[in-house]
Amino acid sequence: MHEVDQIDQMFTRVVEAGSLRAVALELGVDPSSVSRKISALEDRLQVKLLRRSTKRSEPTEAGVRYYEGVRRLLDERAALEAEVAGLVDEPRGRLRIGAPVDFGARFVAPVVAQFMRDAPGLDVELVLGSGFDDLTEAGLDAVVRIGRLSDSSLIAKKIGIVPRVVVASADYAREYPVPRSPGDLSAHPFVFYLGGQRRASISFSKGRTRVDAEVTGRTAANSVSAIRQLVLGGAGLHYGPLWAFDEDIESGKMVAVLPDWECVAYPCHVLWPASEFLPVKVREFAERFAKAAAGERSLQDQAKTG
Repeated sequence: MHEVDQIDQMFTRVVEAGSLRAVALELGVDPSSVSRKISALEDRLQVKLLRRSTKRSEPTEAGVRYYEGVRRLLDERAALEAEVAGLVDEPRGRLRIGAPVDFGARFVAPVVAQFMRDAPGLDVELVLGSGFDDLTEAGLDAVVRIGRLSDSSLIAKKIGIVPRVVVASADYAREYPVPRSPGDLSAHPFVFYLGGQRRASISFSKGRTRVDAEVTGRTAANSVSAIRQLVLGGAGLHYGPLWAFDEDIESGKMVAVLPDWECVAYPCHVLWPASEFLPVKVREFAERFAKAAAGERSLQDQAKTG
């Protein structure tokens, strides 16, 4: 292996281990040797990559950027070597997946858990959040995204759809007249997902009929779990993903409002950076997630409530 490649691999291990000493022990060399090589890399790049202390070595902003780029190059190289060596069916290495918080906890985490059991050579980190527009900058190998895709250089695999529904608590439905048409929704308060939102337009369809309903409210939360509690507590109606409320609807704690009208469903994809050699760990995760989603009633076109 070329010396530059060796130093790059050493640098990535220091970032991942968080310690020069730990990497030196791993390689069976003196810590000063690791330090000198990292310093040589910094000299070559004319930038500080690590903040060193007696116990920890943490990457600078430039170090994080360099690490993410080198990590991806090393992974692509490993994928190429695996293909050439005929090891394409064995997931290995490090896999970082991004996903929305509540959706990822319910649907992605179980897939990752089973993947880990089946692939002992694989390390997985599930990063829950939003705003993963630049996967390289975020250090992600793949991301689960819900919603319409913008123009992108990312490769997308459609997993399924996320049907949406208007819900109310059963207690709320007993206390107030249940809307019989989209136009009736304006008389009811809504709980919104976006902070600061007080007004929204919801599109409904029934056969060839299309209707937009304007709704308002005084309550918002940026967590599906929190919204569920707000709705159950009688704070108002909510327009959101069916999967977050399907169990409450089946148990009778909530009711689906306007079940004869269909709300717009959002597509769900797994995306990853375009590359000539797709790592098997990314491909297999996408396939496993697609298979798991196919078995989820609340992620399918035919999912209806009533």
